[in-house]
Amino acid sequence: MQTPPQSSIHLPGIKKLRSGKVREVFDLGDTLLFVVTDRLSAFDVILPDPIPHKGAVLNQLSAFWFKRFDKIENHFVTADFEKFPTELQPFREQLAGRSMIVKKTKPLAVECVVRGYLAGSGWKEYQESQSVCGIKLPAGLKLASQLPEPIFTPSTKADEGHDQNIDMKECARILGNEMANRVKDLSLEIYSRGRDHAAQRGIIVADTKFEFGTVDRNLLLIDECLTPDSSRFWPKDQYVVGQSPPSFDKQFVRDYLETLDWDKTPPAPKLPREIIERTSAKYVEAFERITGEKLR
Repeated sequence: MQTPPQSSIHLPGIKKLRSGKVREVFDLGDTLLFVVTDRLSAFDVILPDPIPHKGAVLNQLSAFWFKRFDKIENHFVTADFEKFPTELQPFREQLAGRSMIVKKTKPLAVECVVRGYLAGSGWKEYQESQSVCGIKLPAGLKLASQLPEPIFTPSTKADEGHDQNIDMKECARILGNEMANRVKDLSLEIYSRGRDHAAQRGIIVADTKFEFGTVDRNLLLIDECLTPDSSRFWPKDQYVVGQSPPSFDKQFVRDYLETLDWDKTPPAPKLPREIIERTSAKYVEAFERITGEKLR
């Protein structure tokens, strides 16, 4: 069941804990309800136009990975609306396909980024210092070069503005040595498994971001997993070293906004229908390629 585009979610009688740029989180007592809206942010500004199917893609793709990586403890309980509690059943149109129930955890104060290719802030840092987050890399790499092996490049979480890249020493100072090494090893393992699966479906996972939380000292993978919002997905057949490949995300939107006389502060401009439709199609294509399923 595909629901109409949703920019905001209101569930009378259900306690909302917070609204992020894309997700809305509700308190169900022992668990949380994650609802993924169709909101899209660019340059840290939420745009006025929702992207059809975006929330369903992010939700169902995360559910796909959580179930695939079931040997790695994670917060996923169910994304099957039929199994949701009775009090949520009146809200099928808002929730079906775009929500999941998850365990409550205490999130770690570090975001766990894994890079397999040089792009984004990693490419900028490499050009300045031939390193990324304190990790020295070979000379002569180009934009979009594959790294000799994936690297763990954590960052601090920022409530506003951009996250700040940190090195492993700072990560260990924040989390403690043992926890820092655990999230590093897990992040590299999950990335490698996701990268290998996506490669079989014609998609390069250039980099990705994971989050972890704890419950009674147990470490769980939380939030989202290997989605077009948390990762750079590139089409394998259009990948060229030295060029920024097209991606399965909101790059169409960013590129369009860069042509406008907009200072990247709210309010954001409205998007043309063509940009909305092309962006939506890219999200859906990423989902269907990776999962081999049709979006529900």
